[in-house]
Amino acid sequence: MSQVTDDYMREMLQRTKPYTLVILHKTPKLNELHADKIVWEHGRRNFELRRDGILCVVCPVRDETDISGVRVFSTNVEETRKIMDEDPGVKAGIFVYETHPTRSFPGDALAK
Repeated sequence: MSQVTDDYMREMLQRTKPYTLVILHKTPKLNELHADKIVWEHGRRNFELRRDGILCVVCPVRDETDISGVRVFSTNVEETRKIMDEDPGVKAGIFVYETHPTRSFPGDALAK
């Protein structure tokens, strides 16, 4: 295997693309009556955003924390906040979120 040089790393850093990382948190409203219907609307919207190339990665989190999932958007932070503010689960108060600007390298992908 070839050695990863400093020059190679500098070159790769120049080729990164901007994305926005979203961490979605559950609220106590998730346990309320009819929340399940809203969660399904939220999921349907995620699939639409994926189809449209706006939502690149969706990772539901399955542990005992309040984190519901992690998402990577191809939009900037401001655009991502507008998208998230219209999410059915966020609008209903079932989820809250935080955004973080990030960058990724060409060719990065989840394993298939």
